[in-house]
Amino acid sequence: MTRPTMEDVAARAGVSRALVSLVMRGSPKVSEHRRHAVLEAAKELGYQPHAMARSLASRTSDIVGVMVSDLHNAFFADVVESMDTTARESGLELILNTGRRSAPRERTALASLLAFRPGGVILLSPVLPAAAMRPAAQQCPVVLVSRTSTVAEIDTINDDGEVGVGLAVDHLVSLGHRRIVHFDGGGAFSSAPRRRGYVAAMERHGLEPMVVPSEHTDAAGLAAVRKLLKVFSPTNFPTALVCGNDFNAVGAMSALQEAGLRVPHDVSVVGYDNSSLAALRHISLTTIDQPRIEIGRLAVQALVERLREGRTAPVRRRVQPSLVVRATTAAPLN
Repeated sequence: MTRPTMEDVAARAGVSRALVSLVMRGSPKVSEHRRHAVLEAAKELGYQPHAMARSLASRTSDIVGVMVSDLHNAFFADVVESMDTTARESGLELILNTGRRSAPRERTALASLLAFRPGGVILLSPVLPAAAMRPAAQQCPVVLVSRTSTVAEIDTINDDGEVGVGLAVDHLVSLGHRRIVHFDGGGAFSSAPRRRGYVAAMERHGLEPMVVPSEHTDAAGLAAVRKLLKVFSPTNFPTALVCGNDFNAVGAMSALQEAGLRVPHDVSVVGYDNSSLAALRHISLTTIDQPRIEIGRLAVQALVERLREGRTAPVRRRVQPSLVVRATTAAPLN
C-alpha cells in the first residue's frame, strides 16, 4: 500500500487539495464543517502531513535541525536522545546530521539543515568559526551546546568545566595523590575551561600542574600515555591522570595496561562526561558527570522559548557537573 496523499484526502472529503492544505496548516479561513470533513477523511485514510512539506508551505516549522560534531561520542548520543524526547513533547521533530569535527564538513552539514527551513538549529560542540554561524542565526534561532557565543541570536548551553575538573583534582588529592597529570582536549572548545580548572585546582593544593596536549579520542589518550613514558619510566610514572573525556581516558588505560601499569593500583584515571561507556562494568571509570538529560532538555527548551514564547534576548545557561566515583581511582601506593 502506498502512503495516502493530500490528493487522496481531498477526494475522500470532496474538497480541493488547496483546502486540505489550509486545514493541515491550521488556517482560520476554513469553516468548521469543512475542517471536520477533512480531518475525518485524513483519519480514515491514515494520512499524516509530511513535516518538511509543512515547513516549505508555511513560515513556521516544527522541524529542529541538529548537527553533532562526533557520532562516535556516546555523550552526544545521550544528549540527542534527551533532545528527541523533549522535542516530541513539544510537538517538534528532529533531523540529524554530522560534520565529523571538520569545519568544511560542518559548513556543508549546516547548509543542509537550513535547506529544510527548520524552526531552529542545535549545534553540538561545532568547530565552525563564529562568523560561519552568524548567517544561520539570522535565518532561525540557533542553540550551541558545549560552545560559547556572543551573538545575540544564539543561545548557549554548557557545563561548568572549570568546576568539573576541579572536582576531579580534589578527589585525587583527597586520596593522597600529588603527581597528577591532565590530558587536555586539544582544540575542542570545552578544553580551555577544563584546563583552567585543572591548573587552578593544582595550584590551590600547592601542586605543580602538568598538562599534556591531547584530543577527545581514545587514540589520543593512548598516544599521550606513550608520550609520558618517554619522560617517565613505569617506576616513577605520575600516580594519577585527569583525562579530557571518557574516550580519552579509555585510550589512556589501554596504554597503561600495555606498559604493565595497573589501574588504579599504579595509576588512577579520571574521565569526563559520564558517558554510557564509563559505566560499563569492565571499565567502571571514575568520571565527571555532565547532566546529559538536562543539557538536551535545556537546548530544546531554548528553541521553544524563541519560537513560541517570543523571547529575543540570548540565554547563557550553565549546568553543574558532579563527581562519579567508580573503580579507576584509589590511594597511591607510594
